[in-house]
Amino acid sequence: MPNQHPSAIPYAIGAVLIIFGILRAQYLGAPRAPRLSDDAEEDDTVAKAEVRGPEQRRHLRMGVVWVLLGLFLVISTLMQMRRR
Repeated sequence: MPNQHPSAIPYAIGAVLIIFGILRAQYLGAPRAPRLSDDAEEDDTVAKAEVRGPEQRRHLRMGVVWVLLGLFLVISTLMQMRRR
């Protein structure tokens, strides 16, 4: 007789992927203010916009990928359990 109750492992892994994907995209993928060198004037009147470098773009993309993978894992597990 097959096991009728859903396994918690795919749901836990999916939840972890979703949570850490959101955190990665939010905190590591956020744009950062450019660093000023020691030679730069402190009273510079030109406001520099926050820049998103290649590292931040990579973290943002991978965070979105993690969220999508977690959602796929949870949804596919739900669909597989409903079929049984």
